[in-house]
Amino acid sequence: MTTNSIQVTAAPDHSLPGEPVETRTVGQISVQQPVLSARAVNIFYGAKQAIKDINLDIGLHSVTALIGPSGCGKSTFLRSMNRMNDTIPGARMTGRITLDGEDIYSGDQDVVQLRARVGMVFQQPNPFPKSIYENVAYGPRIHGLAVTRADLDVIVQSSLQKAGLWSEVKDRLSHPGTGLSGGQQQRLCIARAMAVDPEVILMDEPCSALDPVATARIEDLIDELRDKYTIVIVTHNMQQAARVSQRTAYFHMGELIEVGATNQIFTNPGHRLTEDYITGRFG
Repeated sequence: MTTNSIQVTAAPDHSLPGEPVETRTVGQISVQQPVLSARAVNIFYGAKQAIKDINLDIGLHSVTALIGPSGCGKSTFLRSMNRMNDTIPGARMTGRITLDGEDIYSGDQDVVQLRARVGMVFQQPNPFPKSIYENVAYGPRIHGLAVTRADLDVIVQSSLQKAGLWSEVKDRLSHPGTGLSGGQQQRLCIARAMAVDPEVILMDEPCSALDPVATARIEDLIDELRDKYTIVIVTHNMQQAARVSQRTAYFHMGELIEVGATNQIFTNPGHRLTEDYITGRFG
């Protein structure tokens, strides 16, 4: 299967960092076997435009990192891929985002089912005020994925094993999920997302509240999970983006400035704004 890549060249840019710039995206916005595709996406919070004309494909079984300065729109764009922005008063979107070719903003889209197919892991670990077992079992139960308790047991154990947490909690599944360490809570949230068998997992700064040891565990887990899941991660940590992702997209003031193979973005960026951010000149 092949797709046509959209290769464009940046317009001359002589502005200072932080000034509005007129740009065209550098890099290949399309990929083979796209799972999620965004075309001409604009997002507004009331009168304020947070995302401007974004075009980007997310490839199958890969990790795509979204990087850029604070307030550049990367988390807003991430949330648009499972319609989490719908929960924000005054938020609206124009353009088109598709999952497996289907418009996720169409009027007949079941948003609950969409969020099962496109799971979300947030910046702060947010386990339910329930037992470890019930945190993982909640999604499969409400979505009808388990007929018997034995079916549910299998899903819970499998999800915790995939999240690298089973050996640490198997003897205390009835204990509160909130009683785990921060890193364990985040892995529990990842297990909870996987329990409903998603296609895509969105991660919004999943390690920002964790210590270096817990961060390393999550990064190792992300690397393992991409064999089965498509992952999109927002991170301010450029070293993390370089370690875990295969493609990187750089956002600046609501615009997608550059996208490409992670190694290319970090070693030979095609746009000055990307280079200035990567080298620490601003951001």
